[in-house]
Amino acid sequence: MLWTECLARLRQELSDNVFAMWIRPLIAEEKEGTLYLYAPNPYWTRYIKDNHFELIVILAEQLSEGRVRHVEIQVDSRPGAILNASESPATTTAALTPPQNSYQKKPIASKKVKESEVAIVNPQKNNKRRQLNPLFTFALFVEGRSNQMAAETCRKVLTYLGESQHNPLFLYGPTGLGKTHLMQAVGNALLHAKPNARVMYMTAENFVQDFVSSLQQGKVDEFKRNCRSLDLLLVDDIHLLAGKEASLVEFFYTFNALLDESKQIILTSDRYPKELTELDARLVSRFSWGLSVGVEPPDIETRIEILLKKASTMLVDLPRNCALFMAQQVVANVRELEGALNKVVAMARFKGTEIDLEVVRESLKDVLAIRARNITTDNIQRVVSEYFRIPMKELTGPKRTRVYARPRQLAMGLTRELTGNSFPDIGMSFGGRDHSTVMHACEKVISLRGSDPIFDEDYKNLMRLLQS
Repeated sequence: MLWTECLARLRQELSDNVFAMWIRPLIAEEKEGTLYLYAPNPYWTRYIKDNHFELIVILAEQLSEGRVRHVEIQVDSRPGAILNASESPATTTAALTPPQNSYQKKPIASKKVKESEVAIVNPQKNNKRRQLNPLFTFALFVEGRSNQMAAETCRKVLTYLGESQHNPLFLYGPTGLGKTHLMQAVGNALLHAKPNARVMYMTAENFVQDFVSSLQQGKVDEFKRNCRSLDLLLVDDIHLLAGKEASLVEFFYTFNALLDESKQIILTSDRYPKELTELDARLVSRFSWGLSVGVEPPDIETRIEILLKKASTMLVDLPRNCALFMAQQVVANVRELEGALNKVVAMARFKGTEIDLEVVRESLKDVLAIRARNITTDNIQRVVSEYFRIPMKELTGPKRTRVYARPRQLAMGLTRELTGNSFPDIGMSFGGRDHSTVMHACEKVISLRGSDPIFDEDYKNLMRLLQS
């Protein structure tokens, strides 16, 4: 059923609270090329239209392969707020029900079919069932200093598709920083330029599941043929292949076959290739043949722009001072940032008020409480002192020699970034210094990060230590 497929994709895109509260209770009915959605009350329909309607329309058109061209939502008071089909929507990273084709002659009882399986068994449908999130485009990706190189490299891949200097492209970094968005943006851009291009996106876990399924069904040759006839292969979380010996061997040969044909491969992982010691050494060495690019946690300016752009797509008016406050409090990754915004929007709608700092503080009180316990000025000073192996008293003391001044400036910059404390408060914590001294230190940190690679690496290392 189309709505079941839409639910599965919406569950991936939205937070659990938003999905359970607003999406799952909708009743759906398909008639003559239109998907009708029924909500309990007018406020409900307005919320869906304001926040999620555009995404629902895109998914309905995409998953129905053009069968449904219109979506309407209206108030309906019939009993039974939740469709039986929505009680257990598919939960894989790409949950699509395949069309009724010749390869589906035998019904498979109680088996959820993954999108990656559809693409493998019936690749001719690949350019229609793109398996990509339509919202993961370069236009909707917020660039900053932390991800600019990765974004620019992904754009270059489109120009030099399959050429050795960018093949394979290996994106690495902590979870929730936009690696999946970037790799899928390449796929979406390629399919926009060349609609008949053969593009496949899957996680490493999908690859293992599909390979095992092909073994069980005696379709290994078909699996190999379809995996090795692609123009672009996108594999997320490649480190999850660890310990899957048979799948590792198959991926090794698929990887080599695509490279031999100059077909583009993009991989993501939470670590740099050479740190994947649990994988086969031959495979790890091949990951380093092309280009490896790291994606770092976004800086505060990028976090603010992410919040403002996300709010804009939700048709929500987010004041910049509120975005600044949220960006100061949520620093780990983009997913947590978007989750915080969803909380704020839900709270404002529940209270029937505009978003202001009071609403933001109330919405994020749990986040603020945890942050207050974990990241303090004292903790930052201790970590910086230990990192540079200098006494704490010198870090906050009056000495202005370079060996103490640089770590002190770095500690002040980190305190401003991670706590959001005022310049005068930070100055008092560092030996009673004037607020102008702290402002100069923060500006100096920004300048040195752009001009001194060693200083920038120290900054990143300390940020990881403080956020871990």
